[in-house]
Amino acid sequence: MKRLFSTALFLVLLITSSVTAQKFTLPDHADQTVETTHEVTINGQKIPYSATTGFQPVFDDDMNPIATLNYTYYKRTDIKDDSRRPLMISFNGGPGSASVWMHLAYTGPKVLRIDDEGFPIQPYGVKDNPHSILDVADIVFVNPVNTGYSRILDEEADRKQFFGVNQDIAYLAEWINLFVTRVNRWRSPKYLIGESYGTTRVSGLAAALQGRQWMYLNGVILVSPTELGVHTSERRREGPLGASLRLPYFTAAAWYHEKLPTDLQSKDLLEVLPLAEDYAVNELMPVLAKGGFVSEDEREQAAEMMARYSGISKEVILQHNLDVPPSFFWKELLRDEGHTVGRLDSRYKGLDRTDAGDSPDFNSELTSWLHSFAPAINYYFANHLNFKTDLKYNMFGPVGPWDRTGNNTGENLRQAMAQNPYLHTMVQSGYYDGATKYFDAKYTMWQIDPSGKMKDRFSFKGYRSGHMMYLRAEDLKNANDDIREFIENSLPTAGTPAKY
Repeated sequence: MKRLFSTALFLVLLITSSVTAQKFTLPDHADQTVETTHEVTINGQKIPYSATTGFQPVFDDDMNPIATLNYTYYKRTDIKDDSRRPLMISFNGGPGSASVWMHLAYTGPKVLRIDDEGFPIQPYGVKDNPHSILDVADIVFVNPVNTGYSRILDEEADRKQFFGVNQDIAYLAEWINLFVTRVNRWRSPKYLIGESYGTTRVSGLAAALQGRQWMYLNGVILVSPTELGVHTSERRREGPLGASLRLPYFTAAAWYHEKLPTDLQSKDLLEVLPLAEDYAVNELMPVLAKGGFVSEDEREQAAEMMARYSGISKEVILQHNLDVPPSFFWKELLRDEGHTVGRLDSRYKGLDRTDAGDSPDFNSELTSWLHSFAPAINYYFANHLNFKTDLKYNMFGPVGPWDRTGNNTGENLRQAMAQNPYLHTMVQSGYYDGATKYFDAKYTMWQIDPSGKMKDRFSFKGYRSGHMMYLRAEDLKNANDDIREFIENSLPTAGTPAKY
């Protein structure tokens, strides 16, 4: 018989429905939850809701529990008929990242105590989110295996069944099916939202849920999306395509730090970016495609224009043969000021050991985010959700090696949309994101359906922030409002048939 984790490994204390708390151990109680009740004011309306947090197992083919996933489910409690009430299933990325980011900073009923631009403040903690989508949709935040409090139960289980593009999609589709059944939400319109690698996850899940679980969706929201396997070499776009598509991001970051020429700097960001996009696609890409056989005049002209739109010198661009790596850009843009810029959000500045070098010493934005998120999530579970545990909350958990082969998630999403006339997709991107760049996101959206027959079901929203664009107060409001609009537009009138 397979042995489950030693009880010495995980001592968990949950507050039960009774007043008395009780100790229990995993895996014996890997299928238990605690429920609390709350109220939040959203857009001036008081919204009562319940919060259910705890564990639901992952089963193997013989219905043996092999892992347990920690989740938090928020449900508005003054709705009697939930057949028209959307259910939003939320994932973050990594892979290996917990759901904490969108849970405590974007769509949920509580958000971090941070300043209006997203920087940490003390004392740490949370506050009500007046922009949460809980007024229009119930939300479940899911932590995949080894993220958050989620863990493998069977110490003899093959790790490979969890840690890979398609493996991740397969077991999560099964888990979602069980969750929806348990909470009796099969009739509800269903939505997936994923951030970063979570967009790879939900794009694949859209097809897996429809094709293997017979669960059809109304919408998929891609927050700061990856390339979804569209024209990539394993993980990243390379060559002339990649070099061209990243230029508008360079422009955005340079504009923010006031490094563009005066005539461009004097324009608004949304006036400058279309110029950079047009140059990147229509002029730069053909030059780069010629490689070492491009004429010297074309090379010089391209370097001058790239310098104009990037804020870095023509000389260093030529030294990189017109293909400037993002990591070099993060080091170079503010080198003369003694700072680096952030990878996931280039508004953030870093401080390196030396000004010399080809890449920053650390990700300045990520250290800032961990500074504010880690204290908040640990405090929130214990003090607001009454979930007390000796388990470590894995902000980033051990999920390697991750099998990235067979990533066809962009095509998976296209198939799901083709098979389901109800299904809509929205992309949300921050202009200052240097990891999952906004223009890459646009390109991916353009390429998912080459026929163009479904483009009326795609939409793109951009924000003046980075990877987690919702950290900026203005964008928190705008992005949640965009989700509300997306839900409204993707909910068919009652009785409308799903047919072409």
